[in-house]
Formats: sequence, C-alpha cells, structure tokens
Amino acid sequence: MNILVVGGGGREHAIIKKLKEDPRAENIYALPGNGGIAADAVCLGGSAADIPAVIAAARENNIDFVVVAPDDPLVLGMADALEAEGFLCFGPRKNAAIIEGSKAFSKDLMKKYGIPTAAFETFTDIDRALAYVDDCPLPTVVKADGLALGKGVLICETREAAREAVRSMMEGRLFGDSGATVIIEEFLTGPEVSVLSFTDGETVVPMVSSMDHKRALDGDQGLNTGGMGTIAPNPCYTPEIAAKCMETIFLPTIRAMKAEGRPFRGCLYFGLMLTSDGPRVIEYNCRFGDPETQVVLPLLESSLLEIMLAVSEGRLSGTEVRFSDQSACCVILASQGYPQKYEKGFPITLPETAADERIYIAGAVQKDGRLLTSGGRVLGAVAVAEDLPAAINKAYTLADKIHFGNAFCRRDIGRRALKALEGK
Repeated sequence: MNILVVGGGGREHAIIKKLKEDPRAENIYALPGNGGIAADAVCLGGSAADIPAVIAAARENNIDFVVVAPDDPLVLGMADALEAEGFLCFGPRKNAAIIEGSKAFSKDLMKKYGIPTAAFETFTDIDRALAYVDDCPLPTVVKADGLALGKGVLICETREAAREAVRSMMEGRLFGDSGATVIIEEFLTGPEVSVLSFTDGETVVPMVSSMDHKRALDGDQGLNTGGMGTIAPNPCYTPEIAAKCMETIFLPTIRAMKAEGRPFRGCLYFGLMLTSDGPRVIEYNCRFGDPETQVVLPLLESSLLEIMLAVSEGRLSGTEVRFSDQSACCVILASQGYPQKYEKGFPITLPETAADERIYIAGAVQKDGRLLTSGGRVLGAVAVAEDLPAAINKAYTLADKIHFGNAFCRRDIGRRALKALEGK
C-alpha cells in the first residue's frame, strides 16, 4: 500500500514508525514531513493545511490510504475533500471535527446530552462577558472558541485577570478570530488524564491512558507549551474510573455525535479531569494528541494500519486492538526560549537506539547531510519498560545521549505519576 501521512511533527513521526511495522505499508509519504521523518518516509514538503496540494500529492503518488493527523486540515474539511476524490482516509469529516474546532459547539453538545463537564456560559458580546465576570466564582477559566494552537485557555485567579483575558481575546484578538466567541467556565480541580480513542462512529475503543506535562519548567512552572513530556499509562486512571468514563463520557459522546448527524470516524481525544464529583470532560480533540501519541503508540501491539483501515471502513468492532501492559515515558528536548523566542540551526547528534527506545523528531531540517534544529520542540526521547520508574529512567538516559546547542528539557517528567503510584 502507498500511504500518505499529513503533518510534520513528533506525533506524525510516531504514527509513521508504527505504520511501518505492517508489511502492507509498502511506501509511506509525509506532507510536509520534517528532517527526521525523512529517515522513515518520503517527505513532500508544502503545507499540511493546503487541501488542493494534498489531493494533488495523493494523485501523483498513487496513494491508497491517507492519514490526516493535525487539527487544522481536519477542521477545514480535508477528509471530506479526499473522500470526494475517491481516497480512503483516516480522520473525521469537517462536521465531526467541529468537536475540537468549536469549544462552544462541544460544550453545548455536552449540556444537551448530559455528558459531565464544567459549568459554563458562552459569549459573543464583550459587555455581557465582562458583566458575567463581575459575579462568577473565582478562579475562573476563559477559553477562545476556536483553534489556538492549544494555547487558547487562560486560568484567571482574579476578576481583573478574567476581564483582561476577555478583552485580549474579544477585542485584542489575541488568538485571532478564534476569540470572537469566548467560553467562561467553572474551574475544576483534580488529576488530569488524556485518553485517545479509536472510533468508527459506532464502536469506541479507548487506548492506553496518559499524562501530559504542559508547562515549560520543572514543578509545572513557566509558560504553557505544546507539551514537554508524557507518561503512559496514567496511574490515576483506574479500571473503575475507566469503566465510569466509558459509561458516562465515551459512549455518550459517540452516540451524541451520531444523533446530531455528525458521526465521528478517526481518533477522538478525551481530555479529562478526575474531580471529587467524578470524571469531567475538559476538552475534546479531533485527532491524536501530541506528545501523548509518542507514549501510547509504542505500547500498541496490534497493527495500527489495520485499526486505521477498520475505522475508515466502519468495521472497528471486529478488529483487534491490543496494548502492552508495560509503561512508556517521553521527554521532550526543546530549544532554549521555547515557547517564546528561540534560535534555530543547531546540529543534532543522535545516538543508536535499543529496541525499547524511540526518538521522534518534531522540529528539524536536513541541510548538507546534517540534521539541524528548526523548531521549539525539537524531538521526543521515548523509552518503554516493565514499569513506570524504569521507563522514566530509560527515557532520561536516552535524552542525555542526544545533543544540540540551546537544548533544554524538564527533569521531572513523570514525577506526579510516581507520587500517585506511591499513594496507591
């Protein structure tokens, strides 16, 4: 099979490496790909959001199956366009991808179908939003409605901070048109859990749970990033909680989307908070998370290609989806200064990896035969082991063998998870 993976980050590298394990994956292409992905796929360059270019590339390379990984092209309708041209595609159609594309839509969906989430109000008028802030409980959470590179959420401890958040989004267009509508919602507390799931619109199969680390610095300090590391499975996510989530969140969401005429086929990401009142949905994503994918897929023992084909063809219920009972840890190596200003162009030195180690490249280019840094999050050092402490130790041992100028990483990835394990 000729396979095209749309995207060019660490998530896509993890997907490509896992797809390569299936002998049917004859040729794999990536659009745009990156300098590290080039070792595992033919990189075509271009923009992942350029629908005509992706269709042209699929035609030119006789593609049999397309995997659309990022949110932007899915929300724009890339899956619809590919299907209209006769290509089999993994990823939800535009009318289902709205579950991530509009937080107002997803919150209204949860309210309508009784899916547990934080209490909220939605505003398109800035004066009404500011008036609401005058009396709402604190702290409060202000969210831009649309896509904002994972950064459209501000936690506000004071009313003035909440007012400033509303003004910056609705007047200052901090997140562009994504902030024309804002959601102001209840601040929830408890452990956070990420659960990716395969679904063909009828059946939903959750993957191994994971724990993301969003802040740039140790101790969950510093600015929010796209993710500085992950572990899997998440020890806070017990079998009892998993059963509760299936009953009250996962299946109701799939059924709600079908009832709305928006059947979801692809990877649906559930961002959950385990509150004292039970699990609550913080957010949905319409695709694989990054860097959650980097720890979940190494634990997948079944064929990713077969699962993706089954999802796309509506036959997931009869397909094996099996995960290892081992643990995985991903440590992100980033450019000093990320997520703000940082320098690029440093040569990257990579070690040989063992069978239980992976290096997923996110921000790098090939130039004159060398791999150079080209992004904020440069790569993920991933290790799999029998238990979480061993996986964390192995991931850091691997990370310490990788070198490039201006590199930094958090040194406490998995520490919260280890504390949760100690408390059991």
